[in-house]
Amino acid sequence: MFSSPFPDVEIPDVTLYDYLFGGLAEADLDRIAVVDGTSGAETSYRTLVGQIDAVAGAVAARGLGVHGVAAILCPNIPAFAVVFHGLLRAGATVTTVNSLYTADEIALQLDDARAEWMFTVSALLPAAREAATRARIPADRLVVLDGAAGHPSLRDLLTAGAPAPDVAFDPATHVAVLPYSSGTTGRPKGVMLSHRNLVANAEQSRGLLKVTAEDRLLALLPFFHIYGLTVLLNLALRQRACLVTMPKFDLAEFLRIIQDHRCSYLLLPRRWPWP
Repeated sequence: MFSSPFPDVEIPDVTLYDYLFGGLAEADLDRIAVVDGTSGAETSYRTLVGQIDAVAGAVAARGLGVHGVAAILCPNIPAFAVVFHGLLRAGATVTTVNSLYTADEIALQLDDARAEWMFTVSALLPAAREAATRARIPADRLVVLDGAAGHPSLRDLLTAGAPAPDVAFDPATHVAVLPYSSGTTGRPKGVMLSHRNLVANAEQSRGLLKVTAEDRLLALLPFFHIYGLTVLLNLALRQRACLVTMPKFDLAEFLRIIQDHRCSYLLLPRRWPWP
């Protein structure tokens, strides 16, 4: 029998939203949760949770909930955290899509995941729109976060005024996320991860990476990949640390962001630079 040298990990039986934000202390509300590394715009934990709840209420009011699937095609920007956790707060399942995918690749994932909604940004809209059309996702369910004619925007969701819904599901079995494999041995394959899976991974990471509320983590690893999703997005928020987002790699910008924002953690892939 082989045993880990680390202590046993107690896994809370809660949703990811409750795990990350249920115990948010008053003293942490005005801490900075996310910084847009490019512009320097800051989002506090108070604002982040309010926006997450607003997105959850808006999508629930439009019929997206426990039995729905939504895709996110978006680079690492603060809005990703808002939409991702807003969708999970509403009980929906999220399939995260590689930002470098072609329209054909996006359409295959949308069909395979049975996605009914899609969230993207205007820079990726041409491929997203083509893929959404092929997957029979109508224009009013293709949300362009920074705005585009004929589509809802993140501002529309945040200002809808609908309260976050009361949802009930089993965190151990309800699928929270459907990330897709690289497709090394064929087409990419969806990986069904429950809320409990994500909570367990974050809780395990807490014992290995000593991230504190005083740390600033450079969020370059893509959130659509489970490494960036778990170790950056979820772990940082659980520890009340600050995420500094970077949407794509550029060496000069990479160094500037590290310097200007005093990043204390750099989590990087073995194959460098990340495309």
